[in-house]
Amino acid sequence: MGLFNPFKKSEEQPTPPVEEQPSGFFSRLKQGLVKTSRVLNTDIRDLFKQEGRLVDDEFLTELFAILVRTDMGVGPAGKIRDQVKTDFRGRVVHLSEVLATVKTELVALMQQPETPIQFAESGPTVVMVVGVNGSGKTTSIAKLAAYLKSQGKSVVLGAGDTFRAAAVEQLSIWADRLGVDIVKAEQGSDPASVAFKAVDFALQNNKDVVILDTAGRLQTQTNLMNELDKIRRVAGKKIEAAPHEVLLVLDATAGQNGISQAKGFSEAAQCTGIILTKLDGTAKGGVVVPIRQTFNLPVKYIGVGETPEDFALFNAEQFGDALFADAF
Repeated sequence: MGLFNPFKKSEEQPTPPVEEQPSGFFSRLKQGLVKTSRVLNTDIRDLFKQEGRLVDDEFLTELFAILVRTDMGVGPAGKIRDQVKTDFRGRVVHLSEVLATVKTELVALMQQPETPIQFAESGPTVVMVVGVNGSGKTTSIAKLAAYLKSQGKSVVLGAGDTFRAAAVEQLSIWADRLGVDIVKAEQGSDPASVAFKAVDFALQNNKDVVILDTAGRLQTQTNLMNELDKIRRVAGKKIEAAPHEVLLVLDATAGQNGISQAKGFSEAAQCTGIILTKLDGTAKGGVVVPIRQTFNLPVKYIGVGETPEDFALFNAEQFGDALFADAF
């Protein structure tokens, strides 16, 4: 298999800036959520075979089934259905009325303050990134690096997934493209030693942020979970309170299965936030809701594509607006 090559373009073309006008990312978010939006908007619209529809048990059952298909979970889907029942039962309603209630309740269930990286008061901020295999961890690290660089931060990457040569190579390609420093070691090296070297490099060179990659693993793999503890301890010896953030990367296409897989993992790794990836590849965008409720962690960032421009802070209102942009 060939190396993944981010933004395949000629060297003369500069990498575009990540920070754009809000409308720029909104259009990407809207496009990325089109599969989920289609389930919500088109399928709910299909409930209205004529201009109005009586809100009765049959209607509420059909609405509930549509909501569950977005992978928001039975509990949240039931809450939204019950609110529609409270507002409209026994009435003939129009599509726009039902969609407005669904949107309001959905945004309320996802609600949280925007939660960017919490930077250290002084010295480098250390961010450890963890997740199960295949979640999009390495690509998310590159996107986060580009995002932070666009904010004027100097970034160092620590290629701590020393088990997979391809992961180090992929991260090296990103580092070269983005113009950020990377610290790496031979395949099979102790990941904690990479973390030590990366943090030390940041200290010696006055860098703002260190992002540490780690090998994908499951919470049941005790030796690998112990390895995360070792990485944390090593980072903490170099910089007090490090790592300052531990971000869990979750693949939205895995839906509820990914949530159950990662729950124990997030607790064992002492995660502080979530990066939700691959929203553009699924109709399960509703999975944001159970993620918020299951983990008691903020969804800090979301990804809706392969390039750095497809990555931004999660905002519940913006997410809801994108889902229902063509509904009214």
